[in-house]
Amino acid sequence: MNNLTLAESRELEQRLQKRQVKEFIGLFSNLVDNCFTACADDFTTKAVTNRESECVSRCVQKFMHTQQRLSQRFQEHNAEMNQQQQQ
Repeated sequence: MNNLTLAESRELEQRLQKRQVKEFIGLFSNLVDNCFTACADDFTTKAVTNRESECVSRCVQKFMHTQQRLSQRFQEHNAEMNQQQQQ
């Protein structure tokens, strides 16, 4: 990575940003799909019921907590692999 020209570094940064945006959109889409499927089951009214609202709040919190925990485990796994490679 240190041998990249300025133009190559910029190109790499732009590609990484685009990839992160795509991953975020995919993650957000997955969140919306999962929580909508789990929580929206009464289509007799336009209004969101209290039960649906509370369900969505719990669903989002659970999803975010899960993503945070997965990220932590991934970092731990990477650290373990780096240690093994250095030995």
